[in-house]
Amino acid sequence: MLSVVKDRPLVFFDLETTGTNVLTDRIVELSVVKLFPDGTREIKTRRINPEMHIPEEASEVHGIYDEDVKDAPTFRRIAQSLYIYLEDCDLGGYNIVKFDVPVLVREFQRAGLQFETKNRRIVDAYYLYCKMEPRTLKAAYKTFCGKNLDEAHSAEADTLATVEVFEAELKKYSAWTSEELPEDVEFTEDLDVIHNLCNPKIQDAVDPDGRFRWKEGEVVVAFGRNSGQKLKTIAIENPDFLRWILKADFSQEVKKIASDALKGYFPEKQ
Repeated sequence: MLSVVKDRPLVFFDLETTGTNVLTDRIVELSVVKLFPDGTREIKTRRINPEMHIPEEASEVHGIYDEDVKDAPTFRRIAQSLYIYLEDCDLGGYNIVKFDVPVLVREFQRAGLQFETKNRRIVDAYYLYCKMEPRTLKAAYKTFCGKNLDEAHSAEADTLATVEVFEAELKKYSAWTSEELPEDVEFTEDLDVIHNLCNPKIQDAVDPDGRFRWKEGEVVVAFGRNSGQKLKTIAIENPDFLRWILKADFSQEVKKIASDALKGYFPEKQ
């Protein structure tokens, strides 16, 4: 029983979706744990037909494919009952503030319902974790080296402290057993291994930022309202989008792809 749940239910929830774009991606699975003030709890999980193709890269993460949800209800069909279920409840989850909450709000909007969050308390275990155990250099220096960084934000002091932290990390993580390491992580004192851990590759990325990706041999846009659309189609039907990329704050690699596309040249997968 959570002692903080006193005056009304607190609903923890998690979403599995078709992707990571809060504007265009849809829910494929919703799970909620409703905690009541009397200490009881309800657990409900439901798969949802997103009314769109679930990209393979998303399916590889959560294991849900088009076939799994073809007979499931759409969000619009369950929206009214879910809206009532969440009425007069606070919300909770892990890293929900920037993604799960806005995705849920947008799904309700598509169903014609205005789901308000301003009168709800929202607890995010991820943000609480970061607040209570900061990941700043000063905090890392204290944790790994047992010393205070008194000259923080002096370039030399920060750099020397970072070297000490890195050395302490190598010593600590090299001693971890496979059971102690995060799932699917192998750690050795090898710079290539550490590089890959610090710079995870975006799956099927055409450019380093992953703004464009390969999908079935074609380049598709991987962000914004045009996410999932083929670059060749965008170049013909919506060239203003590519011209906007050229003027906006994108990397040179992304701008070159947009510029070439406007000229009729497209990346070829090796």
